[in-house]
Amino acid sequence: MIDTIISEDIQEITRECDRSFFEGKKALVTGGAGFLGSYLCDTLAKLEADVTCLDDFSTGLKTNIDHLTRVKNFRVLNSDVSKFKSKEAFDYIFNLASRASPEDYQLHPIETLLTNSNGSHRMLELARKGNSRIVLASTSEVYGDPKIIPTPENYWGNVNPTGIRSCYDEGKRFSEALFMAYNREYKLNMRIVRIHNTYGPRMRADGAYARALPRFIVQALKGDDITVYGDGLQTRSFTYVSDTIRGILSVFCSGKTKGEVLNIGNPQETAILDLAKKIREAINDNVSIKFCPLPADDPKRRRPDIKRAENILYWHPKVGLDQGLLRTIEWFRRQGTNLQTTKRKKLAHKRPL
Repeated sequence: MIDTIISEDIQEITRECDRSFFEGKKALVTGGAGFLGSYLCDTLAKLEADVTCLDDFSTGLKTNIDHLTRVKNFRVLNSDVSKFKSKEAFDYIFNLASRASPEDYQLHPIETLLTNSNGSHRMLELARKGNSRIVLASTSEVYGDPKIIPTPENYWGNVNPTGIRSCYDEGKRFSEALFMAYNREYKLNMRIVRIHNTYGPRMRADGAYARALPRFIVQALKGDDITVYGDGLQTRSFTYVSDTIRGILSVFCSGKTKGEVLNIGNPQETAILDLAKKIREAINDNVSIKFCPLPADDPKRRRPDIKRAENILYWHPKVGLDQGLLRTIEWFRRQGTNLQTTKRKKLAHKRPL
């Protein structure tokens, strides 16, 4: 499924890419039917790479990639990355497979750990045998509840190794350690990106898969209370999807980032309560904000230090939160034909010039 909003995003991403770097190359995207993975598949296919999407559809959606199945340079492999075996060699590997929503991965802790441990191992072995360039999509969660704000890549983290969120936090930390071990032992052509709170079209908003931002949007569109955990003063750094994908590809393509770890995120720090108020204002002033108990080990602040990405890659986020929210809200509105909305507001979702 692709529409004008997503098409505009893909066009913006590809505008900065060197087509010759990808044209005709065999690219494997694990978690390719997920939120970020499907954007990568769209981008790589448009850049004329031969794209293989690997996904077991435990969280990814076939509707995210169904339009690509009609494209000659795209194929889908339905498989669990932690069990995947192949003798095929790939030029490029993008390792994105993992559950990412806190409620969801806490329901599936063992699977989450195995995806990030066994899955990463299988991808690294595939890269080693095929002499592939590989990137790991890691996360700001490796920092836990950081004591240094903004948080640089050399911060070691403040993580509860046995807590309710450890299946994801420590799973990603293990993935990073394994990638670095392969770099040191085999001189593997690898990179690690630590992604910060990406949002945009194709985010899931249903059940345990829903994170705060899409949940707030759907609640407001339905006229339901917006549910904020804790007092809402905890912060996140929300990065629009096109900026994140541009960042991943910038890290991946650069010869200066081999063996490196880089933050990719928006340094604008936003309180969750402020986010809820922004969404309420944009959609439905009449809904209430309901406060719920704060989950265990929920980080209090999140703000990346992106100086390395700026200095090495000249990368920085282009889409501000207000503009990104308008695009995301409009996309959800277009998908939600069954939503009983009240007080609809006209939203300008075009990109600023």
